[in-house]
Amino acid sequence: MRREMRGSNGGITYWMAEHPAIVGFRWSHAQSWGSTWSFLVASLSIYAVLALALHLLLRVLLPRRRRPLPLGPLPALHSLAMALSSSAIFLGLLLSAVAEIRDTRWSWRGRSRSSPLQWLLCFPLGTRPSGRVFFWSYVFYLSRFLHLLRTFINILRRRPRAAIDGVFRHSALVCMSFLWLEFSQSFQVVAILSASLAHAVVFSYRFWVGVGLPAAARTGAALVLACQVALTGCNLVCHLGVLLLHFAKGGCNGIGAWVFNSVLNAALLFLFVHFVVKRVVRIQKGESLEDNSGSSHHSSSHHHHQNKADSFDAKKER
Repeated sequence: MRREMRGSNGGITYWMAEHPAIVGFRWSHAQSWGSTWSFLVASLSIYAVLALALHLLLRVLLPRRRRPLPLGPLPALHSLAMALSSSAIFLGLLLSAVAEIRDTRWSWRGRSRSSPLQWLLCFPLGTRPSGRVFFWSYVFYLSRFLHLLRTFINILRRRPRAAIDGVFRHSALVCMSFLWLEFSQSFQVVAILSASLAHAVVFSYRFWVGVGLPAAARTGAALVLACQVALTGCNLVCHLGVLLLHFAKGGCNGIGAWVFNSVLNAALLFLFVHFVVKRVVRIQKGESLEDNSGSSHHSSSHHHHQNKADSFDAKKER
């Protein structure tokens, strides 16, 4: 009765945390789209093959063309879709996590010393993938397939290095989000909140620039890099917290999947550090830097140019 009363008066809280479809969600191979291992393997295989085929096709048909192909509003629309979906996931999961803590706080008293922070990092053993939090985890998993389109946009912009790195990075993110659901993995609430918030900020900026609104080159590059650094730092701290809680509390649910995801995160961290080092070297050499929306700006520590070639036309390539 209390839940119904809160739902009827809660407005956005009802639709994002108290709706029966959200509260009653259950990750099931029979009912949830994309929830089988065969689907995961097949979809990522098709994704990698299509990306490779498109790259080879462009090299055959346009061997001498270096400039990006005109894509019209497609990149901006993709950025808008990612920004809106990431914002919805962040808000929905935040409200759902608050609701779960509110509804289950009574069960912690007298049974364990768990706190809301500990629950966010370390699910109790036996946790099943059902309820509000896992509904938004499922939505986040589905949004990763929308994110895959970024790879094809990069290929059409004739940036093979970004596309190759993107295939691995995006495939790893899809695998991680699948494992979160399949094994009710601990730590996923914080991971999704931080990732969706960072994506909402970055893709909002990309949409802003993609539709031609003014933006500063250094500000845009700093914004994207700051979000990546903050997300990486948050993941490292939370992974350490999960490890400590696992041994202190006698076990966290889905720790095997957590170990595998930690390996993937280490690989992504290596790519990120490699990218940052390359970027710093290019800045020191005064070379042109390209961002995620396909345009470039020029950086030099020795010269200051007063022409439009130094302006920021889009965003930094991740």
